[in-house]
Amino acid sequence: MYVVKSPLPDADLKTVSEALQGALVDLLDLSLVAKQVHWNVVGPRFRSVHLQLDEVVDVARGHSDTVAERASALGVSPDGRAATVAAGSGIGAVAGGWVKDSDAVGTLVAALGAVITRMRERVSATADADPVSQDLFIGITADLEKHHWMFQAESA
Repeated sequence: MYVVKSPLPDADLKTVSEALQGALVDLLDLSLVAKQVHWNVVGPRFRSVHLQLDEVVDVARGHSDTVAERASALGVSPDGRAATVAAGSGIGAVAGGWVKDSDAVGTLVAALGAVITRMRERVSATADADPVSQDLFIGITADLEKHHWMFQAESA
């Protein structure tokens, strides 16, 4: 059921809606992974990694809301339910328990890398279908790549 009618042709809307839903799932999971690690990080670099993780959480949550609202604006119902996120995320599983600061950094490098790879695919997929959504994905990718760089620099 469409409550809001999109101006996009059906084929383009399908492409864009899949990209938006995938981005929503990845961003929600990224925020959960970063928060889980944030709560459990230990080690000599605890404070700096702890604070850096919250920055990723804030960015992921902010962008997830923007992505969900873009989907709604196009007449697509966003799905951020836990089961949907668990089934569709491109981020690998994260172990429970305490996380050594160096392992926390590695976890975030991997998680950000996975999301960035999929986000770049969405940039390409939406280029012709909807440049507005593509622009959104470009901005998200830039923000995530900045955090990816910073976590990589932590482990150099």
